[in-house]
Amino acid sequence: MEPLGAVRKTFIGNDMEEMRNKLWAIGGGKGGVGKSIVTLMMGASLARKGKKVILVDADLGGSNLHTLAGIRYPLYTLADFIGRRVESIEDVLISTPEENLKLICGADDILGIANPKSTQKTRLFNHLKKLDADYILLDLGAGTSFTTVDFFLFAPNKIVVFTPQITSIQNAYGFIKASLYRALTNEFRQDYKCKEIIERASKADEGDGIDSIEMLREAFQKIGDAEEAKLIKCLEELKIKIIVNMVRESKEREVGNIVSTVAKNYLNLTLEKLGIVQYDRILGQSINHMATFLSERRDSSVSVDFYDIANDLIKITNARENDKEVDTVPLKTDLQENTDELTLSGQAQD
Repeated sequence: MEPLGAVRKTFIGNDMEEMRNKLWAIGGGKGGVGKSIVTLMMGASLARKGKKVILVDADLGGSNLHTLAGIRYPLYTLADFIGRRVESIEDVLISTPEENLKLICGADDILGIANPKSTQKTRLFNHLKKLDADYILLDLGAGTSFTTVDFFLFAPNKIVVFTPQITSIQNAYGFIKASLYRALTNEFRQDYKCKEIIERASKADEGDGIDSIEMLREAFQKIGDAEEAKLIKCLEELKIKIIVNMVRESKEREVGNIVSTVAKNYLNLTLEKLGIVQYDRILGQSINHMATFLSERRDSSVSVDFYDIANDLIKITNARENDKEVDTVPLKTDLQENTDELTLSGQAQD
């Protein structure tokens, strides 16, 4: 598969700056964490605050965002655009029951577009940046396929969703790790010596020589200062926010610290907490009628949580537009003793 860098080369200067404020990717590990619900609720909350929002179901081969939005049979999907049955991505935009909220439906043609080529990705992002929207939210597929991770890495704003369950925590860490090593592989794709070390580190188990980014950095030091500096810059540029979903008990509000602590210790990444979403029994019972839930349950606790998240997104983009420094919310690390429960795994697969 062609590297993400081939797509990135087509976006420079003002193009990337424009995308920096409006393109957000919502990813995670395995399915079942409520990622599509999070995307829909975030989009609806932003739309109610007067923002023009477009949801993109980027789960190529397993789309369901349109069903959640109350749209049973979309006339056009992303497959029509990627397959050039329509020339403009605006042709596949459809309205939703929510004012200011539009949707680009995903595709179910697994063999046809589940692994789009670099040229297809480039065309997709070229058209996305031209859309009239304040926010474009990409709902990514589950797992760590190269296509999913590439979409996640390309978006200037990255969100990982997980629940307090230990398996979800493990999968979230695995997704973050896979994304980091995919980013490093792309960055050093022309440096075969560095690329070989990165590949070795990405597959290493604890105690196998290079089982952390710190040890990877030490290996790069032996190669040269320029390589080490490039590695550090790549780590600093990978900014990831997290949302803990389906929180039932007060102690579960801190589980983001587990992923944060392990990511800091093993990957040298500082995660930013974007929000916590409480478990809502009525929301769980309304999956088949989400459009009704959106219109009739605006005062529910979960709706308030997403309202707060939408407010934070707006503050972030406003601060950028005003060239101000955005204060991040550091995660507490008092649960560091719990990190031994995690299995440090999760590699990107084609």
